[in-house]
Amino acid sequence: MIISNKGLNLIKNFESLRLKAYQSLSGNWEIGYRHTKNVTPNDMISELQADCFLIQDLYQIEQSINDSVCVNINQNQFDALCSLIMDIGIMVFNKSALLIKLNKADYLGASKEFKKFNKSENLVLAKLIRRRKMETELFCSDL
Repeated sequence: MIISNKGLNLIKNFESLRLKAYQSLSGNWEIGYRHTKNVTPNDMISELQADCFLIQDLYQIEQSINDSVCVNINQNQFDALCSLIMDIGIMVFNKSALLIKLNKADYLGASKEFKKFNKSENLVLAKLIRRRKMETELFCSDL
C-alpha cells in the first residue's frame, strides 16, 4: 500500500513548506517538508522538488508500515499512520503500544494511542494535539 493524496495533503497541512534550507531545532539542515538527506545551508528548491522529496521520504515509512502491520488496514488508516510516523519516526512507531494494539486487530484501542504522541521536547503542543486529532479521525473514518 502507498499513501494517497488525502494522506499527502494531511501531512502538508502540518509540515511547513520551506523552499530554502533551514536548521531545525535538532541542528539538522532541512528543506521542503522536513527533508534532510544531502541538505546544505544554501540549498533552494521548487515546490515540485519539495513534493518529490516528500514522496521519496515517505517510501521508507510506507515500507515500514507494510512490513510491521500484520492485520488488514484500509487506505485511511494507512494514510493516518504515514502522517503519524512522518512526525514521530519509524523507530518510535515500531516500539509503540499503537502498533501492538493494531496488530491484535484492536483498531479502536490503536486509535486511542494517537493522542499520546502530543509532545515535543517533553512539552505538550497544541499543534500536535490538532494533528493527532485529525489523524485519529482519519484512522477511524471507515471503522
